Amino acid sequence: MTDRSRQILIDEVVLGLADEADALRLEALAARDPDLAEELARARERFAQLDDTAESLPLPEGFWSRIEPALDAGPDDARPEEAQLAAASADVVDLSAARRSMTRWRGMALGSVAATVLLALTLGWTTLTPVEPSVIAVLLDEDGQAIGLVEGQPDNTTLVTLLERADVPPERVMQVWTKPDDDGPPVSLGLLRSGRSARLAIDGLPAPHPQQLYEITVEPAGGSPTDLPTGPILGKGLAKEPVV
Repeated sequence: MTDRSRQILIDEVVLGLADEADALRLEALAARDPDLAEELARARERFAQLDDTAESLPLPEGFWSRIEPALDAGPDDARPEEAQLAAASADVVDLSAARRSMTRWRGMALGSVAATVLLALTLGWTTLTPVEPSVIAVLLDEDGQAIGLVEGQPDNTTLVTLLERADVPPERVMQVWTKPDDDGPPVSLGLLRSGRSARLAIDGLPAPHPQQLYEITVEPAGGSPTDLPTGPILGKGLAKEPVV
């Protein structure tokens, strides 16, 4: 018996998962092998907390009446088979409830592991397969220089990537706008408070489309007070559908 199979057998016996023959064989070996007896005692101590969670069960009816003759008999009075049977009877109790508890415990553990693996795979897949933008717009300043890139996604999440640092006073802020409807007013997508690239999200707008206007303006610190662009335009551009 290898060390691993021996440890597995010890654990199964302590947990009540081993069959009766294996349990009796291990107890007999432990009676002759002090090292094995010590391993068995350590396993019982290790699983003591699990034992405490099992419900208390009454002894089977007539249990004591069956083993009392063996207890009263002297060592020479009982045949070896009877002594072994008496020892087995003393150790056999109904472990069905404990086994059910172990099954639930193993099921919960395996379920937690499966959920963790599934979550890791989902996060990994999401990271490795980014959402393709519906439209892309290059924002140009008044000199025709590209100052930013806008990617409009189907869920109205807008990724704004600045291509150069804008000279914005501390009391001012950059605000991103779009015109979902060519004949409608500009709609604010959000503020670039840090003056850096950002991902903006807004609900209630139709999905972005080609030729949709995007622009960035300079506004007061809290954003435009009129909900319309009021400051100078840093850059603007019309969206195009990317080639995939």
